[in-house]
Amino acid sequence: MNKRALGKSGLEVSTLGYGCMGLSFGLGVATEKSEAIKMIRAAFDRGVTFFDTAEAYGPFINEEVVGEALEPVRKDVVIATKFGFKNGIPTTGADSRPERIREVADASLKRLRTDSIDLFYQHRVDPSVPLEEVAGAVKDLIAQGKVKHFGMSEAGAEAIRRAHAIQPVTALQSEYSLWWREPEQDILPTLEELGIGFVPFSPLGKGFLTGTIHAGTEFPPNDFRNVVPRFSADARQANQPLIDALGKIAADRNATHAQIALAWLLAQKPWIVPIPGTTKLHRLEENLGAASIHLTPADLEEIHTALSGIEVQGDRYPASFQKLVNR
Repeated sequence: MNKRALGKSGLEVSTLGYGCMGLSFGLGVATEKSEAIKMIRAAFDRGVTFFDTAEAYGPFINEEVVGEALEPVRKDVVIATKFGFKNGIPTTGADSRPERIREVADASLKRLRTDSIDLFYQHRVDPSVPLEEVAGAVKDLIAQGKVKHFGMSEAGAEAIRRAHAIQPVTALQSEYSLWWREPEQDILPTLEELGIGFVPFSPLGKGFLTGTIHAGTEFPPNDFRNVVPRFSADARQANQPLIDALGKIAADRNATHAQIALAWLLAQKPWIVPIPGTTKLHRLEENLGAASIHLTPADLEEIHTALSGIEVQGDRYPASFQKLVNR
């Protein structure tokens, strides 16, 4: 697989990364450890060199799985992890105090079985801690050799600028896909100006853009999508026209819904690296096939025309989670 540079940082990663979260957290029953390790190693064997995890995924379990899976090939991969929640639990609220950042770094290094974290994201902006202090704490970790690059997640343009002035931000990770295009307003121009890479999470709309989810789909009891307004049965029904339009475009190009959705993201900017996740080998191979699809300007215009009249229904987070998207 080809590689891409995340902005002007010099950090090169595979064109598509692998989001490890769903192996342990958020999308139903966790994958058995040995099977999760197989999936991560299968991604590496197929050219993926960029793996995304966080202390909050589990919490802690996902980092342990990633660490064990990638230990034999550590020098050949880039591992990204995150800090920013009290005790590593998102529902307890933000915690980006410098002392907590240092604690998380040391604990993550052990779980990941490594002596340095390639990319250390602030998982969400903490309104109670000045961004200058957050960036300063990560800058110190970089000076100590424990961290190589600083990242942010779901941060707004002003927050990015403030942090970047203290410690250059290598990458921003935020949701971006054909059904969540808000980053195009302020975020993408800011990143381009500052030379920051962009790592879209949920590039397949938490699975909806694969075309395999419909109004009657039932999720496991502990699947996060059960409380997401955009995944209510009514919203799924209302959003079906987007999937139908995407499916027609994919069929015309002998591709799948997911491949077109990922190829579309790759075509937006050369410094965008999506991190689709999956627990199934055939889906992994399908997703990685998107890296070989080149969408022409005419293709992109057709997609824009087909989808521009479709208004996506439903919020992407429940009201109780709004504190987690504070920018």
